[in-house]
Amino acid sequence: MGPHAPITDTVFAASLRCETKAFLLLDGTVPTDPEIQNWQQRIANSYKVSALKRHCTSVPKNETCVGMPSLRVFRERHYGLILDPEISSPEVQIQAHALERIPASRSGPDTVYRPVRFLPNEKLVPLDKLLVALDALALSRLTGRMPPTARIVHGSGHRSTVVQLPKLVKQVRSLVNTVRSQYASGTPPSLALNKHCPECAFRSRCRQIAIEKDDLSLLTTLSEKERKKLIRKGITTVAQFSCTYRPRRRSARNRATTIKHEPALKALAIQANRIHVVDAPIFGMPSGGVYLDVEGVPDREFYYLAGMRYLRDDTDVHLAFWADDPSGEREMWVSLLHALAQIPDVRLVHYGSYETQFLKRMKERYCESSEDNELVDRLIATSTNLLSLTYAHIYFPTYSNGLKEIANYLGFHWSEAHASGVQALMWRSEWEASREPKLKQKLLTYNSEDCAAAQRVAEAIYGICSEQTIAASQSNSTNVSLMQDDHLRKFGKLSYALPEFKSINEAAYWNYQRTKVYARSNKRLSRASRTQPQRGKANAIIDKTIQVEAARPERCPRCNSKRLYINGHYGSTVQDLHFSRTGVKRWTVRYKFLRYQCWTCKRGYNELPRQESFGKSLKAYALYQMIELHVPQHAVARNLNTLFGFQFSAKTINAIKASSATQYQETYERILQRIVAGKLVHADETQAIVKGASQYVWVFTSLEEVAYIYSDTREAHTLQRVLHDFDGVLVSDFYTAYDSIDCLHQKCLIHRLRDINEDVFKHPFNDEMVEVAHAFAALIRPIVETIDQFGLKARHLRKHKTAVERFYRVLAKRNYHTEVAGSYKKRFEKNRGKLFTFLDYDHVPWNNNNAEHAIKAFVRLRNVIGGMSTPKGMRDYLVLLSICETCKYKGIGFLDFLRSAEMDVDTFAAHTGRARRTTRTPNAKARGGGDQEAAHSVSNGLI
Repeated sequence: MGPHAPITDTVFAASLRCETKAFLLLDGTVPTDPEIQNWQQRIANSYKVSALKRHCTSVPKNETCVGMPSLRVFRERHYGLILDPEISSPEVQIQAHALERIPASRSGPDTVYRPVRFLPNEKLVPLDKLLVALDALALSRLTGRMPPTARIVHGSGHRSTVVQLPKLVKQVRSLVNTVRSQYASGTPPSLALNKHCPECAFRSRCRQIAIEKDDLSLLTTLSEKERKKLIRKGITTVAQFSCTYRPRRRSARNRATTIKHEPALKALAIQANRIHVVDAPIFGMPSGGVYLDVEGVPDREFYYLAGMRYLRDDTDVHLAFWADDPSGEREMWVSLLHALAQIPDVRLVHYGSYETQFLKRMKERYCESSEDNELVDRLIATSTNLLSLTYAHIYFPTYSNGLKEIANYLGFHWSEAHASGVQALMWRSEWEASREPKLKQKLLTYNSEDCAAAQRVAEAIYGICSEQTIAASQSNSTNVSLMQDDHLRKFGKLSYALPEFKSINEAAYWNYQRTKVYARSNKRLSRASRTQPQRGKANAIIDKTIQVEAARPERCPRCNSKRLYINGHYGSTVQDLHFSRTGVKRWTVRYKFLRYQCWTCKRGYNELPRQESFGKSLKAYALYQMIELHVPQHAVARNLNTLFGFQFSAKTINAIKASSATQYQETYERILQRIVAGKLVHADETQAIVKGASQYVWVFTSLEEVAYIYSDTREAHTLQRVLHDFDGVLVSDFYTAYDSIDCLHQKCLIHRLRDINEDVFKHPFNDEMVEVAHAFAALIRPIVETIDQFGLKARHLRKHKTAVERFYRVLAKRNYHTEVAGSYKKRFEKNRGKLFTFLDYDHVPWNNNNAEHAIKAFVRLRNVIGGMSTPKGMRDYLVLLSICETCKYKGIGFLDFLRSAEMDVDTFAAHTGRARRTTRTPNAKARGGGDQEAAHSVSNGLI
């Protein structure tokens, strides 16, 4: 074919599926695998003949023409129907199915021809509309007029679909020009395998070329967009792509997320010819396992064959259930369901989602009894889709995740060399036309072998999951988590390809250059390199010494002997900070006391109990930075070391946090008790990552207290345990767990407003949704204005109950046709008794912003903690954060409370209020009094 030859409808249809196929057809290349294409052509021709016969009955014979009439007769539009006309122009040459005469407009006698196509498929796809638009383009080149519409007759019921042409013809013209220019250039397009390949007449040729080139398109899980992006980077082969894989360093925060398929790891598995495993799933061979495989005709949504394979008395048994036509589908299903019901603890194992879809459709079509519905629901819930395991967790060294490729890799082979789903559709179509027993047997064998292949894959997956517990050297697969990441990181220890690289690289280190290189040419740097930064001294200067005066014990606490003697003078050092009006300084106190020993039992003991090494001001300052200022523990340690000369590590700060949380546990419990004992509670919850797993933090707050509670789930048991005796009003969002609390409820109207606002933006042309939004806004806005004027007082808010009743009366009469508006009607009616509780009770807010504010405080702290905290560490944080936020709600300083040594927030708040009304004690007296108080506390064992 010459470079300027017209484009045929066959070439155009091929170009929509694959540019390479269109080029090969234009070039006259002989197909290597024409059987599927020939079968599709036979089906199309058969349907066209039958549809034309039916269509001709509606047109008089003298107005019907077979073949293209002369151009003069054609332009006179004498014939009402023209069958199989060949239309040629310089651009295109097509064999149209039919042309029918229609009025050119609604008024007037003028007529025009429009193309008609007859297609056997039940559902139309964009390709079908583009083909009939190509007919219209060729027709317009011949007549000079573009028909406004075209018609497609399709399916077993000969349904008719009218296609609007203007936009489609413009698209077709562009595609035709692209195909012509591609072929005229003489350069074939880049070969790329795609979803059309299984039914293409050139599939063997193209696949062989792709394998020889190691082309990226062999990887079926790599999208076309990703492939083109890689090609732009110069990565064109599977081997090159495999080198880009790096084991993901999954942070604690994303460990709980769903694992995604990684095409680069698939390429690596192919290149290494070894199975690779990511987070090995837990998979066991079920005792009642049944391997299910279903065959059907997707275009007709008709299932004709279901096969099941299971173990009975140590023997594999295969059962097949066949339907000759759609009327026999029910009998096939009933027989299959009866067979499954006979197997104890039955669990289905299948490959792909086709079987799950089959179960759901059969349930809708044929299940009438509750027993059958329960059985099908249990089968679906307990079934195992092997594809979900091979897609994200287990990477076989195969180009695709198809059952055929993986089973072939595992040594399983089908009796038909090229067996596939498309081949099965061809066999079924030929059997329906001829009823030949050999074709039916082919399908039964193919189905049986699919079940056996699924069993082979399941056994392989079980073996792979089991071997993850043994040594890597003895395993037949590679666990990705144990792979050494050879990616050159910016930081960390490097591996060197040559020994010389190590010394060269170390010569570039900052410390080496600073002390060895730059110092040789710069005197100032030389002096700086010899000057070591000062560190805190181990033996700090003692700022205060306190001699603990205590009476001599009368008896030994162990043997009750009176013979006691002094066995030495001992001391204890407490590291602390001293706060003044103008600053903070390090403060070290030395406590001296006597050690006694019993003459009788020889036991020695100190006069005082064991003391902490840190004073209350130092601990208060550390907690203030951690909890209120959200400073990480290692940064707190550096801060104290730099400013005050300590030698603390992050572990030291963590120990301070843990001991303080234990100390203030009772304070935390009192806060929670006061919240539950009140008449108003705001509640909310959010996610927290603890040791890589998703956990939850609940917040309960009144208007003056806040309490956070750690939970390993989002279920309602934590809520029920905390609010078991609560009898006030619970303000919350619309999470259903809150409804389990037996009390008055106020749902957050701001949550509902945000949902409505979002859906109005999503559906801007949905008049019903806009109507719901206006009605809700008209109801809430006057209420908010009343609250702004009078506050949350029921005597002023009760007047709006009439508007609420009117809102619900109008809502009940409204019958919404759109799904989104109808869903809001159901939501409003479901929560009718919980949306406007605040109208009847004083001081009850209409939103849950109080709890959301408390949640934000935890989120800010969570961002600092990260996902590496332990459950105990998280609980300690929540105890201290609860006290910190409660102090804020009460208008007192968290640091002041910690330094006060007071254990009750309310008591400290009351004391602070009185102190503000009195004159401050002079600084020197306050300091002296503090030392005396500290000595007194030590003597009583309080520090």
